[in-house]
Amino acid sequence: MNKIITIGREFGSGGRALGRLLAEKLGYEFYDKEIVTEIAKRTDFSEEYIHKILENSPHDLFPITVAHSFSYVDTYYIMQKQNIFVEQENVIKEMAEKSNCVIVGRCADYILSEYHPLKLFVYCDMQNKIKRCRERTDDVIAVNDKKLQKKIRKIDKNRARYYNFYTGKKWGDKLEYDICINTSN
Repeated sequence: MNKIITIGREFGSGGRALGRLLAEKLGYEFYDKEIVTEIAKRTDFSEEYIHKILENSPHDLFPITVAHSFSYVDTYYIMQKQNIFVEQENVIKEMAEKSNCVIVGRCADYILSEYHPLKLFVYCDMQNKIKRCRERTDDVIAVNDKKLQKKIRKIDKNRARYYNFYTGKKWGDKLEYDICINTSN
């Protein structure tokens, strides 16, 4: 069985960079955006659309629809989201079976639980997230800290909803991971 490291991470925590560094040092394959690219190849959806689905709430009415019923819900849209998740599962499992690897995000820790991966969660304080975001892209330089902080919180909230919905577990809960890494300092 291959050695697998999964990395859950807060936005701006440096989890992707840490994963890439780990993969390089260990000689493992590194998978992150490659998963979205592979899903797009296997479906009729664009990478942008798939990324949007994977980074947002699993259902537009979730969580208010839990234990309630509504007369109209766009089932086609819901089925698209479910199909993308199923394809994501298939892609992640195939990648894990190919070789030793580091996989960032995408509920990989849950999807690969039968493979017994080393599960990491990367987090840091808001000031360091803002600093990292500003270093990473020019798009956020013109945005003030308050707006950037709001964007970071929204992305993390969506990641949590997505993870919680599909796994039934709590995203970022230290009991779900083998190692939690604070990259603040």
